[in-house]
Amino acid sequence: MKKIIVLHLFFYAAFTGMAETIFVKNAEELSKANTAAKPGDTIILRNGYWNNVTMTLNCTGTKENLVTFKAETAGKVMIAGHSKLKIGGTYIVVDGLFFTNGFAGKDAVITFRTGKSEIANNCRVTNTVINDFNNPLRLQENYWVALYGKNNRLDHCSFINKKNIGVLLAVVLDDERSRENFHSIDSNYFGVRLPLASNGGEIIMVGVSEHCQFNSNTQITDNFFEYCDGETEIVSIKSCSNLIRNNVFKECQGSVVLRHGNYNTVESNVFLGNGKKGTGGVRIINKGQWVVNNFFNKCRGEGFRSPLSIMNGVPNSPANRYLEVSEALICNNSFYECSPMGFCVGSDTERSVQPYNVTFINNLFYNTKDKQLYNAYDDIKGISFAGNLADKTITQQMTNGFVRTSLTAKKISNIVIPGAGVNAANTIPDSLQSLSGNRLTSSLSSKQGIPDITQLQRTIKNALGCGAKWFNLTSSIKNQVAVNCQTAASVLLQLEKNKDAQLTINLTGTAYHFNSPLHMNGHVTITSPVKQSIQFSGTDLPFFIQLKAGNNLSLKNLRLDLSAVMANTFITTDTSGSSNHSNFSMFNCSITNCNSVFFT
Repeated sequence: MKKIIVLHLFFYAAFTGMAETIFVKNAEELSKANTAAKPGDTIILRNGYWNNVTMTLNCTGTKENLVTFKAETAGKVMIAGHSKLKIGGTYIVVDGLFFTNGFAGKDAVITFRTGKSEIANNCRVTNTVINDFNNPLRLQENYWVALYGKNNRLDHCSFINKKNIGVLLAVVLDDERSRENFHSIDSNYFGVRLPLASNGGEIIMVGVSEHCQFNSNTQITDNFFEYCDGETEIVSIKSCSNLIRNNVFKECQGSVVLRHGNYNTVESNVFLGNGKKGTGGVRIINKGQWVVNNFFNKCRGEGFRSPLSIMNGVPNSPANRYLEVSEALICNNSFYECSPMGFCVGSDTERSVQPYNVTFINNLFYNTKDKQLYNAYDDIKGISFAGNLADKTITQQMTNGFVRTSLTAKKISNIVIPGAGVNAANTIPDSLQSLSGNRLTSSLSSKQGIPDITQLQRTIKNALGCGAKWFNLTSSIKNQVAVNCQTAASVLLQLEKNKDAQLTINLTGTAYHFNSPLHMNGHVTITSPVKQSIQFSGTDLPFFIQLKAGNNLSLKNLRLDLSAVMANTFITTDTSGSSNHSNFSMFNCSITNCNSVFFT
């Protein structure tokens, strides 16, 4: 009788597709599991380093029964070396991977397709981290994430320290299979992108100029962007009908830029400039853009990086150039101690078409630092201003539609927020209020500034929970070593001995002769308690000091006499083109008798 029962169970599992849990320990076993996977199956990747792997997942799940590829322990499956992940199936979930100590080459680290013929739909990557997973050379371009297909989700992931050129996350619209995609990019942490000094340093780009007239319908919501300084565009929108809502941008030297495409919505975001130079907000180009219910705190950017900038357009512009701004709505935004806005930004002989049919209503400007609220670089008669409140500190002669008054502010969640304004009568056209039901989470407010302080608090609080919860953002602090050096030989010895430390060299002598260049391979501070001049010397040197990629050099409290330094350059960076950045700083130093180029 027992044998009959077992037989019945076997046939039940075979014919009903009973879900299985399968453990795999290498790329070969993962490939076999992917091929055999059924809806509802869970494939567990064993903990450890997965080196030099291309993980290709193209199985098929269903809405009710997903196929899940999951780390045995989140963060303990470390994808390293020359590696990448390609997803090209349906209803697949990838959970808990850690990309570290590696690079992906020309391909994206994570691509939502396995080839041109096979894209991902209804797939999800969650609880995953990409940290410093950069191509070795700075100009070796690639994405970290490339989204194709429709209805895919990227959530609760952390992306930190992208250093090489290339957009971090690109939504690709190259054919109909990837348009009107309704992707969700939510609850992620994007952090620490150092200035690239060129284009290609965006965090998110939705579309490219060639596809700017297509709807993407991508939703970028509830993310936390921190120290994203790669270039002027943090989020670059180059398509239509996208939503950017409830995100926090902390001390990012750039803006959300509605570069191409129409009818995009920027709603209920928080821009925490915190007084950092170059911090922006939103830049508006094209038709039908809405910027509503956003909070701008001490954003101090100028020109293209202004807290809010509305650009001029090019006459008869092709879609991929600069279309004029029209039918835009800027409403119920609050600005606290921000630098002036920019109207008709970029106005010149080519960009000569002013914004028109633009509605600018019920915004609030608390400002005790600046005398000017906005810069107008061309005629602003095409912008209708009404019901806007400005602080009495503003002495600029403003156009009609701004009222000076005494504004209040209060501290909430360690952030000072202006109080709501008064009811502004008859400023919101019925046509806009009707449209707001389809575009916003709530109707337009008749009061100036952000209408819902509770929602703002919730957005800021939620930002702290973004990203993969298992990942510790606190970087390891190097061991700090301080040494006294009276001779050149001791300087060279300490540089070699303490490569992995945060080294401070105190020059206690007054003369240092070097027969070879100094190579800075760590984080080094050179200082001196000696008040008199210190002489450096060296002959026939290509350079005196070389700062290696990825390292820091700081000169503090030095009085240097370089008359005996015979070198082409005193300080130079290496020429490897590494994606690792270097930093050089000087504080309270005097340099005399420099016979060579000081820094290259």
